[in-house]
Amino acid sequence: MMGNQNHKRHLLLRMQNITKRFPGVLALSGVYFDLYPGEVHLLIGENGAGKSTLIKILSGVYRPDEGDIFVEGKRVNIQKPHQAKELGISTIYQEFALIPHLTVAQNIFLGREISANGIPFLIDNSSIDDSCQILMERLKLPLRPREYVRNLNTAEKQLVEIARALSTKSKILIMDEPTSTLTSREIDRLFDMVIQLKEQGVGIINISHRLEEAKRIGDRVTVLRDGKHIDTLAVKKTGIDHLISLMVGEEISDRFPKEKTEEGPEVLKVRNLTKHPFFQDITFSLHQGEIVGLAGLLGSGKEKILRAICGIERFSTGSITVGGEPAKISSCQDAINCGISYLPSDRKEEGIILRMTVRQNVTLSSLKNHCRLGILRSKKETKVAHEFAERLQIRMPSIRTLVEYLSGGNQQKVIIARSLCCRSRIFFFDEPTQGIDVGAKVEIYHLLNELVRQGAAVLLASSELPELMGMCDRIFAMYHGEIIGEYNAQEVSQEELLRAIFGKEKHSRDEMPVHMHH
Repeated sequence: MMGNQNHKRHLLLRMQNITKRFPGVLALSGVYFDLYPGEVHLLIGENGAGKSTLIKILSGVYRPDEGDIFVEGKRVNIQKPHQAKELGISTIYQEFALIPHLTVAQNIFLGREISANGIPFLIDNSSIDDSCQILMERLKLPLRPREYVRNLNTAEKQLVEIARALSTKSKILIMDEPTSTLTSREIDRLFDMVIQLKEQGVGIINISHRLEEAKRIGDRVTVLRDGKHIDTLAVKKTGIDHLISLMVGEEISDRFPKEKTEEGPEVLKVRNLTKHPFFQDITFSLHQGEIVGLAGLLGSGKEKILRAICGIERFSTGSITVGGEPAKISSCQDAINCGISYLPSDRKEEGIILRMTVRQNVTLSSLKNHCRLGILRSKKETKVAHEFAERLQIRMPSIRTLVEYLSGGNQQKVIIARSLCCRSRIFFFDEPTQGIDVGAKVEIYHLLNELVRQGAAVLLASSELPELMGMCDRIFAMYHGEIIGEYNAQEVSQEELLRAIFGKEKHSRDEMPVHMHH
């Protein structure tokens, strides 16, 4: 079962009867979890199942209301994050805790700086750079110690987080959705690192919603549901469908519940859109009632295209037509006025305001509709927010709950509710199911169906190919800033799409494969 047989005898970690309450919510109820040295123990469950709460207790962010934690057989009392670190517990969170204006090396050694000539407060940056370079070589990471973190893409920031955790001699490494922002090549590199760590006897707790992927490196898996421990199983002997049914409490018969809709008139036409060096000569159209996919690796330019059409970034040449009329979009407000909504991949940074309530977030972009003579009518605002929250089945104690207390899937629904509240007709989704669980994914897919059923058009950018093949009508493949193929989602194979996005298979638009749409 374990990476190394002689690690089997003694537990590295035991958490028992862990209970945690928040106002109006029992987040964990008597949960048991353990970990052996040299093992990868997967922790899975739907959003709101209690996974993040459990690891925040282990890493000293929260204190449990009841229960005990034992590390290497000794009972420990973890009150603060630094106590967890002293016990050899490191955490890589889904939300990065990096400082943008410091370098890679400075972020990795933050709080453990090397002083120059033994003088406190005087930092020896060149020694930090050297130590960082050695670490990069050991971990085989392609990062430059002196590069500023603000210049890195999401995947590179994730690698900095991982390097920082591994630079301290951790016995227990907690990874919260470590692959949600990585390309398949970077995932392979991460898994190679995980295997090295297992061989060194490090115990790894991996929270992941990508079950196929997690099964590649997991030894055991624990399922949480509604704050309770449901089961702990050997990964090798457990099928994904069984895990999903344990997580959800019922079978999810269809992971991609795509509905057939009638394609209506063209609502958006993009011609020769170019912004060097990010993308060039992008031409496509969107029709009412269809979901069109944009497939590509990180850095392929797909996110930049969405942001350019939505007025967040400028493009240099090209034209956009909405509903047959030329559209001049140079700001987000212009896009909203044209009925275009953008749902960013980074929910917490760009999508929602965590310290505002569900009501405030839902009505944020359409406040003028709830005003009279410039005064906000809060009754009307509350009524509208309620309607959308109900329509999208947002799970929350109340409309006045702060959005930061909702699970990832419910936060995503809040952003969709806001777009609907603006009466948008064209929706751009960038990685809409990144970091959310299977059950919540299916709910998001039902929402996509609902949108196109009501005559909206959806452009879905995703690095999850099964999602695109399962939910789209057509798929555009992107490689190095160009659309290099257009496919019928029902007929294309995953292998064909992979070859395209890795640049192995290139079609000019004139000689598209036969199964192309239009």
